[in-house]
Amino acid sequence: MAESRSSPVRSKDVDAYIARRPRKMQAKLREVRKVIREVVPDATELISYSMPGYSYEGYSYKGMFAWFALQSNHIGLYLRPPTISDNKKGLAGYKVTKSAVHLPLDRKIPAPLIRKLVKYSARMMKERDR
Repeated sequence: MAESRSSPVRSKDVDAYIARRPRKMQAKLREVRKVIREVVPDATELISYSMPGYSYEGYSYKGMFAWFALQSNHIGLYLRPPTISDNKKGLAGYKVTKSAVHLPLDRKIPAPLIRKLVKYSARMMKERDR
């Protein structure tokens, strides 16, 4: 099945996404995935925008609230606004954009930070759609 926004691809394809990445980066990607799944175990895991993503059906933007992807020098953690701006204080030391945190490849995966941000992004998505 092709990767696309309109055709969700389930967890087995997230396994394939990780397997296609350089072996030395796979453990970090699996760790990011594990942390996200611990926070939102009932979310749908799929491929969206050619990267692993997480959603709850029945909300706007197909319920998407988090994604991650390996980039050349970081793992991008992509979240719904205003997650980054509302948590700016806790993101000191990380490069950020309006909707992304760059997790450097040469540092340990910040599991507590990922937990906090993903939980916040999911909550913001649900609250906006009330």
